[in-house]
Amino acid sequence: MKKIVATVISVLVAELILMVLFVNSGLYNVSTLSPDPGFLHWIFSRTSDNSARVHSKNISIPPLNDSSMVAVGFVEYNETCVGCHGAPGVNRSDVGAGLYPHPPNLVNSAKQLPASRLFWVAKNGIKSTGMPGFAGTHNDKSIWSIVAFLEKMKNMTPQEYAAMVNAQSSKKNGATKEMKAARPFIHR
Repeated sequence: MKKIVATVISVLVAELILMVLFVNSGLYNVSTLSPDPGFLHWIFSRTSDNSARVHSKNISIPPLNDSSMVAVGFVEYNETCVGCHGAPGVNRSDVGAGLYPHPPNLVNSAKQLPASRLFWVAKNGIKSTGMPGFAGTHNDKSIWSIVAFLEKMKNMTPQEYAAMVNAQSSKKNGATKEMKAARPFIHR
């Protein structure tokens, strides 16, 4: 029995030494242009998916069908998320397309994810993926608004999304004109 324990400890120490040597060698290519080998991609994907599933399972979902909540979530999504994740009829930006692993296209993948998981990921982010956690910049109500919009976006057409973008753009332009008109003229 002592021989078996000694052998197991020796193997673990040897594996640890090899791992440290590999990590310090610089041989592993961390470039986003060099995809992970299949087994590493599988490990990272499964770890991420399972972590989000486990950590989000006890989250209580508020009612997400409030139109004002969806409208707030649209503004947040359109300003913060669309560049990486796209939208109906909108491709990722160059920055989003250059990330590795590639951010999911939420038009498709949000259909398969429960609202609690979308909330958990948006709030906490995912390490080493480019997905930030918004807990430091957004309160839970704001994050739930984004999730409410994602729930709506699951069945949205490109035309419906474009109409929302146009309506938001009109509001911004109107507010900018009102602010300029309200400013007193300042001599310099």
